[in-house]
Amino acid sequence: MRVEQGRTVTTNDARKRALRQDLIEVRNTLPLDDVSAAGSVLSERALQLGELADAQTVAAYVSVGREPSTRALLDRLRAAGVRVLLPVLLPDNDLDWAVYEGRERLVKAGRGLLEPAGPRLGPEAVTGAGAVLLPGLAVDRRGLRLGRGGGSYDRVLARLDRAGATPALIVLLYDNEVLAEVPAEAHDRPVQAAVTPSGVHRFTASPAGT
Repeated sequence: MRVEQGRTVTTNDARKRALRQDLIEVRNTLPLDDVSAAGSVLSERALQLGELADAQTVAAYVSVGREPSTRALLDRLRAAGVRVLLPVLLPDNDLDWAVYEGRERLVKAGRGLLEPAGPRLGPEAVTGAGAVLLPGLAVDRRGLRLGRGGGSYDRVLARLDRAGATPALIVLLYDNEVLAEVPAEAHDRPVQAAVTPSGVHRFTASPAGT
């Protein structure tokens, strides 16, 4: 354990940081054509999930760079009449939400992100979603997700808990990002499913420490 810029850095923090770096480096080697092709397959597989088929509102996100592409999935959900909420990053790294109204209504934001141009609905809007698509770098056999470390989605998950909301939690990944174990904290909340180009992985909730 050490102190870094006034914050205690644990061994777990260091493990997460190293694993994130490794996974991002692998993603950065992917040809953009492969990213796009994987996105089409991911869309098909995700739409077969009952959790998405049954949801009237889905909280999702716009993929950027070499993240598993969500673009096709967003369009197909919207075309099917699903109300799709997209995040708007706030100055404190919390997330507001707005309705996805098509690609032409996305605007460039900070950190290379694309955000919806419509009215902001407030951070609590996510609590009305029937399913939440979470960005991530990896997931393990327990369904525990490794995010990018910004903390935005930790706030989202905490907000869901406080509201007693229990949407399906789903993460889109590449096949190599389903791991035996990722570093986790006792409070981490598992996802129900990970969608990869090769198939859907489902998880039974278990404590992060087991």
